Amino acid sequence: MHGHHGRQRPTRTDALADGASDQLVPLQSLDLGRVRSFDDLARGMSLTSFAGRAVGEAADVLEAMVRDPDCIVVCTLSGAMTVAKMGLVLCDMIDAGWVQAVVSTGALMAHGFVEATGRTHFKVDPAISDDEYYEKGYDRVYDTLELEKNLDEVEELVRHVLEAWDPAVTLSSVAFHDALGAYLARHTQGRGVLRSAHEKQVPVYVPAFTDSELGLDVALHIQRAHRAGRPPVRYDGFADLEHFKERILAAPRCGIFTIGGGVPRNWAQQVGPYLDITKKRLGIDVPQRRFSYGVRICPEPAHWGGLSGCTYTEGVSWGKFVPPAEGGRYAEVFADATVAWPLVILAVAERCRRDPPKPKSFRISVR
Repeated sequence: MHGHHGRQRPTRTDALADGASDQLVPLQSLDLGRVRSFDDLARGMSLTSFAGRAVGEAADVLEAMVRDPDCIVVCTLSGAMTVAKMGLVLCDMIDAGWVQAVVSTGALMAHGFVEATGRTHFKVDPAISDDEYYEKGYDRVYDTLELEKNLDEVEELVRHVLEAWDPAVTLSSVAFHDALGAYLARHTQGRGVLRSAHEKQVPVYVPAFTDSELGLDVALHIQRAHRAGRPPVRYDGFADLEHFKERILAAPRCGIFTIGGGVPRNWAQQVGPYLDITKKRLGIDVPQRRFSYGVRICPEPAHWGGLSGCTYTEGVSWGKFVPPAEGGRYAEVFADATVAWPLVILAVAERCRRDPPKPKSFRISVR
């Protein structure tokens, strides 16, 4: 016998399923004539397909973690989101109390600091070559320009902050960015990510700190101290890891809102495995933590095999996430964050204005 070696292929019954009998969710065409708000749009999109449905579902999951009083929300960011002028979207999330920790690339915080000090980014002119940009002191980020003049002027501000730092006190990225936020609060009028984070006591972690303009500014400061015979500041990235771990343990549950992927996403997600191996290898009795909620806005596909594209279900196998079957709620939007992120935030903001979430039941401090 060929084929299935005796196994019979299932046949359809006379009574075919109608969807409702299996509790399937019916879809609806998006009726723009009935859309009166971003919330209406997101709810309508959640009953469509493809990336539109994912955007609507992302709004639902973000709302759930914002409303959960026992959930600490971690926002991780990669990509050039501040040079792309998305910084105030993050400020809105921090100012609204939706985020209790930020994990970011260093470049994102550096360009955001440039913006917060009143300096400007510019649109690329296709008539100008990259050689000319270099000669003129323009640094291109896809379709946007950062100015070397901006970075030079900001380094002087960073130097002022570092000169006031006690070299006997170890520097971490969270402490450094809080100091920059305090500087912005004292000396500037406009909004900025680090200012909002400082004022709301939201810690900002940059795990790959030396991979950034601000990290290089600290490196220059250390060189200056050595040349002048002064004690240099000492930097300890592991202080960030322990600080973040304690913040996660301060809340019964945790959720993650991710733009892009990269080091920030994985550094934040590895807190579960870190606690697991602390207990297993060191014999220290620490609680288990898994992310119960997750929203990821990133166009990276899973099939390249990189961390930026790995799914939340893959993360379950590493002990990073609560399985969906046990209550984990996740939404993954394969789209450009500059398009999808503002839509999600505006939809949830409208819901929260109508029905404000309860305050979080725990307290964390940046210090």
